[in-house]
Amino acid sequence: MTDTATNTKLIQGRTGPWEIVMGLEIHAQVASKAKLFSGAAVGFGAGPNEQVSLVDAGFPGMLPTLNKWCVEQAVRTGLGLRAKINTFSQFDRKNYFYPDLPTGYQISQLYHPIVGEGVVEVEAEDGTFFNVGIERLHLEQDAGKLIHDLSPTESYVDLNRAGTALMEIVSRPDLRSPEEAVAYVKKIRTILIYLGTCDGDMEKGNLRADVNVSVRRPGEPFGTRCEIKNVNSFRFISQAIQYEARRQIEILEDGGSITQETRLFDPVKGETRSMRSKEEAHDYRYFPDPDLLPLEIEQAWIDEIKAGLPELPDDKRRRFMSQYGLSQYDAGVLISEQAKADYFEAAAKGRDAKLVSNWVTNELSARLAADGQGFDLGIVRFPPALLRELVELIEDATVSSKIAKEVFEYVWAGEGPPRHVVEARGLKQVTDTGAIEKAVDEIIAANPDKAAAVAEKPQAIGWFVGQVMKATGGKANPAAVNEILKAKLGIS
Repeated sequence: MTDTATNTKLIQGRTGPWEIVMGLEIHAQVASKAKLFSGAAVGFGAGPNEQVSLVDAGFPGMLPTLNKWCVEQAVRTGLGLRAKINTFSQFDRKNYFYPDLPTGYQISQLYHPIVGEGVVEVEAEDGTFFNVGIERLHLEQDAGKLIHDLSPTESYVDLNRAGTALMEIVSRPDLRSPEEAVAYVKKIRTILIYLGTCDGDMEKGNLRADVNVSVRRPGEPFGTRCEIKNVNSFRFISQAIQYEARRQIEILEDGGSITQETRLFDPVKGETRSMRSKEEAHDYRYFPDPDLLPLEIEQAWIDEIKAGLPELPDDKRRRFMSQYGLSQYDAGVLISEQAKADYFEAAAKGRDAKLVSNWVTNELSARLAADGQGFDLGIVRFPPALLRELVELIEDATVSSKIAKEVFEYVWAGEGPPRHVVEARGLKQVTDTGAIEKAVDEIIAANPDKAAAVAEKPQAIGWFVGQVMKATGGKANPAAVNEILKAKLGIS
């Protein structure tokens, strides 16, 4: 295994520094109406065992039929990951017994995956970028679900998920901190949503990660890894890595050794616990599935899929920076959600893009999140046209930025579009210099000591600005207020 990472981050143990080494296996449910090898429906919320075919239930003599749509989604995802698409791939049987796997084996891909090596560029918290290598993406069927909390003595089996198409995206061991791991999963999730190949819903289990964690002294070979299975939130991924790394470091510093195993993360206790010893490939007795022919894809079809790809996050970020003059940070925040990026572009037409970006990422994002809403253009409560109108009012000095926030609240409450609210509530900015000058004169006359002090301490003019704004109900043009105060107080 090659160590290609350069983004080294160390954690301090009792006996010196340690480095965490991680690779992730992300399981993404394919956005499909049918399962990978049967025509049974796929969907969240169905009653137990209502979406199960005879193939899914493992009835003797039932033969799998490959779903072409799922293959196409895997190819789309591979192209989005800048990975090699293999024109030849093959399905294998991964043999193991589990109560929610009726056939006694899982159809997966080991030796010949549909997608080979690729690379993903990830933005770190500090605005720098690092690359994570993709080792492979393969298609496989999901297992069912065991339910243990309906009876104190029995477990129940729901096979609705059995046979659902999964894309397993396997990374290289290029991650070196919990923050990097979370950023990587977020990036993969964003790419999948942009591509439309997975909805990325972690709460429903449609996107989850197996996290392989090991620790080593800086510069030493990779240590023994433990796999943390099925972690389904960004917060839990971070917590699981932190706990597991500390657990391994304590064992090694006490003179022990790490046992390769599969572990589960308990979010209530904030700790990992042993699930089973880690199997190797030979333990599963992989062999080519005799019921499925090797999958051979024509390059022309791959090219056709590639031609239909949408603009992906990295390309959109670069375009937002060049077309709209946004900073790397602002562009990154906007493209983190496809719906947010689409909303921004709709609202920014003909307006100050930086101002629109600020409103989208601050006031509007906060309000939508508080109300449990998103930026979906079809249902968003505050459509882009309203924000465009509000920004225009700021640009033409009809309202100040402060008053604009007040207008926003009234519009959100349903009082009508921004211009109507401004007229109806008398919120138009005071630009009459005569009225502003009158207010300035009155405040200076009432506070001669403070006015005299401004000559020695020019920054004290801020107090006068606040008083004028207060006297005018916040509607005075701030630029005009500053200009008049400087002239009256003799500040150059």
